[in-house]
Amino acid sequence: MRLTRQTLLRIAKETAQKRALSDRGLVAAYLSGSLLTEDPFLGHATDIDLVFVHADPPQVRREIQPVTAEVHLDIFHRSRSEYDRPKELRVHPHLGPELYDPLPIYVTEHFFEFVQAGVREKYHDPSNVLARARQAAESARQVWTELAPAGPFNPELLLAYLKGVNLAADAIALLSGGPLPERRFLLQFPQRAQSAGRPGLTAGLLGLLGGGQVDTGMLSALLPEWIKAFTDASGRPGFDIRLSTPRLGYYRLACEALLAGGTPQFVLWPLLVTWTLSANVLPPPSQSSWQEACERLGLAGGAFPERLEALDAFLDTVEEVLEGFASNNGL
Repeated sequence: MRLTRQTLLRIAKETAQKRALSDRGLVAAYLSGSLLTEDPFLGHATDIDLVFVHADPPQVRREIQPVTAEVHLDIFHRSRSEYDRPKELRVHPHLGPELYDPLPIYVTEHFFEFVQAGVREKYHDPSNVLARARQAAESARQVWTELAPAGPFNPELLLAYLKGVNLAADAIALLSGGPLPERRFLLQFPQRAQSAGRPGLTAGLLGLLGGGQVDTGMLSALLPEWIKAFTDASGRPGFDIRLSTPRLGYYRLACEALLAGGTPQFVLWPLLVTWTLSANVLPPPSQSSWQEACERLGLAGGAFPERLEALDAFLDTVEEVLEGFASNNGL
């Protein structure tokens, strides 16, 4: 199958139509994510991000369905009641950007007219932009507070740290757009940092992930062990749905494309997040390659408290940026 954006849009619409025939409680369906852009592919792979809105609370919140080796459906299920207060959603750091301009592909009950009227009203008002960014920054600071002092280094600890890093970076990103997508997290951050007037934050973000200690050769050498961990973790009890088998090619091809680019360190985010999710459900003997990679990146052992100090400093800068945004806009 020749995959184009138009082909994927057709698949999305057909999927929604089929689901509506079998589920009379389906209120609406819409597209979000990379398929809304002109070029959704990274490494010739992408996903189709669909949101199904149901009249009643769904039994399953997320499902992954393969389309080809390079493409899969990533379907989120939400209850209609989650959209009852659209004016509150416009300051939500994730749902606000998602609902501002999605692509409706199935609609009943004038769903989008009601929701978007509330979300779009004063969406770009500086006070609402700042509210979205502050939510992310405050959540990041809360994560940091709970991490310090750090306990024994393990996958659960690193996942919490990465969550804090994610939220801190999103606080900057939300000043000029939506939250950063997982595969393009580091690829898109430099432009958001530039828009915020702090281009130096890109180097700081890379430093939080050990980017100053790696090169293309080292990163490329990590891929086979990462693939093995991903494959072994997929389907295990308690595994994160992001590790579903159809997503391996989605991540692998993206990682290879990022490694071939001008800044191979940009591969660190999808690599670290998915490898740590994998290690978190693997038995300790199978975590050794992940542990070694973390040590080489300066994340494990005695280096981790230093990373926490660096995250603290990064968050201080983020908070300064938000204070400056507030001051410049009379808030």
